[in-house]
Amino acid sequence: MENMLIHAVTVFMGFFAIMNPIANVPIFLGLTSGDDKQTTATVALRSLTLAFIIVTLFSVAGKVIFELFGLTLPAFQITGGLIVFLIGFHMLQGGHSSVQHPSEEDKQKSREAALSVAVSPLAMPILAGPGTIATAMNFSAGGGFMEMVVTIIMFAVLCAVTYILFIFGEKFVTYIGASALGVVTRMMGLILAVIGTQMVIEGLHGAFKLAG
Repeated sequence: MENMLIHAVTVFMGFFAIMNPIANVPIFLGLTSGDDKQTTATVALRSLTLAFIIVTLFSVAGKVIFELFGLTLPAFQITGGLIVFLIGFHMLQGGHSSVQHPSEEDKQKSREAALSVAVSPLAMPILAGPGTIATAMNFSAGGGFMEMVVTIIMFAVLCAVTYILFIFGEKFVTYIGASALGVVTRMMGLILAVIGTQMVIEGLHGAFKLAG
């Protein structure tokens, strides 16, 4: 029982370090700026639910999925990195990429357009990115059935913590105002661009290792 408790704490801290929900709060605020409270809450819930489903899926059958489609983790890292970089670049310019934020015209056509950021980039690849998926696969593959269950439960706990941080982050937007949020958005854009570049570098490094 003690070993399982230690495993649970280790898994939670590993996920927390990789997903870093505190650092993701300003990113979430930038992606949902201009949305009403209900839409913001729905985006938070939907993105975290999708992230949980993705991590659970890869925890249970990650290796099988990669082998079935002939995928490699480096290819996943490179693709995810390019997406994150593109989003960060547009945020850095003070605009909204069509990849990460719907236009006003889209919002008028359908509320689903405003919720599209929950799927990309929030759920994938920011919350359930290559690092998070690799961590889940490693923790699940490193033990038996109980280790896999603990891995899934600990990620669920982290998703709940992240949801609370996202919801209370909305008050932060009101407090600092639109101008300051624009500055935060640009700063987060720079950070996202760097994260994307780092993901591509790690992917290329892994690809060369596989080729060698």
